Amino acid sequence: MSVLSMIAVNGDRLNTSITRLAKIGRLSNGNVCRLAFTPEDLQARYLVQQWMVEAGMAVRTDAAGNMIGTYAGRTGAPSLATGSHIDTVPSGGEYDGTLGVLAGIEVVQVLKENNLHLNHPVEVIVFTDEESSMIGCQAMAGVVTPKNDFMAEHLERVGGNWDEISTAKRTRENVAAFIELHVEQGAVLERSQKQIGIVQGVVGMLRQAISITGQANHAGTTPMDARQDALVAAAQIVLFVQAIALKMPSQPVATVGFLTVAPNAVNIVPGQVELTVDMRDLSQTCLNEMKGLLDQELKAIAAQTHTQITISPILVVEPTPAAALVQQAIEKTCQQLALTYCHLPSRAGHDALEIGRFTDMGMIFVPSQAGVSHSGEEYTSPEQCVHGANILLNTLLQLDEIYS
Repeated sequence: MSVLSMIAVNGDRLNTSITRLAKIGRLSNGNVCRLAFTPEDLQARYLVQQWMVEAGMAVRTDAAGNMIGTYAGRTGAPSLATGSHIDTVPSGGEYDGTLGVLAGIEVVQVLKENNLHLNHPVEVIVFTDEESSMIGCQAMAGVVTPKNDFMAEHLERVGGNWDEISTAKRTRENVAAFIELHVEQGAVLERSQKQIGIVQGVVGMLRQAISITGQANHAGTTPMDARQDALVAAAQIVLFVQAIALKMPSQPVATVGFLTVAPNAVNIVPGQVELTVDMRDLSQTCLNEMKGLLDQELKAIAAQTHTQITISPILVVEPTPAAALVQQAIEKTCQQLALTYCHLPSRAGHDALEIGRFTDMGMIFVPSQAGVSHSGEEYTSPEQCVHGANILLNTLLQLDEIYS
């Protein structure tokens, strides 16, 4: 009988740890608020560190504040890494990020209990501030932004050191592959009735600010054909953004999520509108094409509505594909454990986005009930959490052979 069929995670222990960690930062309304660098974050880090040590890991904190637990391997090979984050948004739930960290610790605990050491060391990483700055994973990828005193002060609270942040950078030479277990934060798995999602990659993001200047004027006395209505122009842009996403074969998403109107009065033709556009896809070519089409349409809308339209970049993040070898290992594990699966992109950002820029990356998704996340109503069943952890465990066992 193979190792794959002999060991599995302790589901009760895993789900108990999820419940225990959620008590740190739990609000009266049921949400979890554990913002990075706060006392709640520090308390959660201390508890997770204890669990890492109990699982047989040596624990260190790098200059970016990432907490890294290492379970020794049999050789000097580069590590197989897993993990996620334990910080939350202000109104978060108990699974986002947390599942990936605690499942990683559970995997190592099982290896220890079975007196198993892989050829590769196994690392479980708690990344710093995923929900806001993503400073932890970016530092590990070597793409940190210029120093600012605010972040430098906060890093000190979690054991980091901005002046030495370059030392947090990792390479393929010391991380052979990274795999992140995460709740889907969407409803694809639930709707398709699949137990596991094999992530094809983390999408790139293109965010832009659009400013429309028309002429504020009297709503009663200004003829329709003499208006320079900034809101009419904005309405056309909103519909076009939706249309270009729907026409692309790779099924990107595009959103106008912020809009302000001035003077914003019932009897005045709007003279100024500010809005944002967020476009996401696994294909950089698709994102570039969507941007080009939007630029052309803005010129046409400006001419038609007699307005001035300017566009400014807010954020450009290139997509990160998941490594084929890692996807194949996850798929093989799903088949061996008789769990149903599908392939899908991650349309939310994750630590894996940055880690995949320097080494092979993969992600495992488990269902999110009704697709709800960043909320106290976020829910993934205990059974689903165990399924994900078992896929993580057995995929790591396969990767240990693949990367030998």
